[in-house]
Amino acid sequence: MGPFNRLILLAVLATVPFAAQASDAPSAEPDVTIRQDGDRTVEEYRVNGFLYAIKVTPKGGKPYFLVRADGSDGNFVRSDSPDMLIPAWEIFSW
Repeated sequence: MGPFNRLILLAVLATVPFAAQASDAPSAEPDVTIRQDGDRTVEEYRVNGFLYAIKVTPKGGKPYFLVRADGSDGNFVRSDSPDMLIPAWEIFSW
């Protein structure tokens, strides 16, 4: 083998680990988990394990989406009415 062929072989072998890393790159497609919850179907949309949206389809109703209100866990709002105020009245205090 001549020096030029060795150089080409070395270049090819050096790029193999980079090609393997490219195949492990996160995908743009969300992971969708579908489950039945009573009389409704719940679809959870995740990207890289991060839950960002929930689609709820009631048995006899119109489907709606719940999306993250902010970065905190478990704080979702309806996408069709994001400005809907949830009452937070104080009934008793000591």
